[in-house]
Amino acid sequence: MAGHMVSPAGNRRKAAVLLIGLLSASLLLLAVGAAVGSTGFESLRHLQDDPVARQIVMEIRLPRTVGAWLAGALLGLAGAVAQGLFRNPLADPYLLGSASGATLGGALAMVWMGVSPASASLLARMGITGVAFAGAAGAVLLTLMLARGAQHTLRLLLAGVIVGVVLGAARDLVELGSPEILQAMQAFTLGTTAFVGWSAVGLMAASWLICAATALALARALDGLTLGEATAASLGLPLAPMRAGLIAAMALATGTAVAHTGLIAFVGLAAPHLVRSMVRVTHPWHVLLSGCMGAVLLLAADVLARWLIAPQELPVGVLTAALGGTYLLWLMHRRMAGASGAGGAT
Repeated sequence: MAGHMVSPAGNRRKAAVLLIGLLSASLLLLAVGAAVGSTGFESLRHLQDDPVARQIVMEIRLPRTVGAWLAGALLGLAGAVAQGLFRNPLADPYLLGSASGATLGGALAMVWMGVSPASASLLARMGITGVAFAGAAGAVLLTLMLARGAQHTLRLLLAGVIVGVVLGAARDLVELGSPEILQAMQAFTLGTTAFVGWSAVGLMAASWLICAATALALARALDGLTLGEATAASLGLPLAPMRAGLIAAMALATGTAVAHTGLIAFVGLAAPHLVRSMVRVTHPWHVLLSGCMGAVLLLAADVLARWLIAPQELPVGVLTAALGGTYLLWLMHRRMAGASGAGGAT
């Protein structure tokens, strides 16, 4: 057994190596993302002498590539916080109803404004994004009201499920009453980075900085909760305000990502799992690494979605769901096989 033990210093070294690897992969994928699109590598080759090619690369490909990285970072961070907060490895960032609130907000904005996320008007796109974010924030507040605060994890979880179901039903009613928005809503619910511009990148970057700083500052609460509620309280941690701060960070990260890219499945769930399978560290490291892992996963999926059937593209949310679901099925199979093997050995 002693041969398999890894010291905390060894874990920190492994975490630093993993962080460097993820950042290196991010830089490589950012370069590839700038080169992949409906016009192939032609736009990149004629970047200097063709204004149209320059616009395609600088105003379309680069912002959506950076936006995919940031959206993945937000979802990965939110997933790590959710799993630590609920002490459940199957928890994902959408548990508090933010995804349903964002899609309901997006549907209402499309009905009121008569536009879609593909609209050429920056004001229209920002309007839909703003209402979607307000819907996500409103859903989380409603969940907190139903749960009577953030003190009871199980009550919060159940309230989030109820709010998600009710707001999802409300979105379906809006779509039935306004069938002209169905196609635009399909793009939103399947997930896409196609409508991300530099303004969205700025908002997501600011949100990520705020959420990362909050989560890192309050990560001691997540470390304490791994030992149990009573033990965490006995350590002198102010659990109620720390839990509220973590929920706020999770809600802001999730709401910002969903408002700009729609529903991206499995990134927030799979990223913390992948980090745990590579290195065991305390939550400050885990939150940081999960954000970087989520960024790499979503950016890689976005590049694949643009490349697989070019010049057309797949909805990136469909691709992440297929790849993430496959990974989790394999993980479950491996654990069941390991458990049965251990049982047979005894």
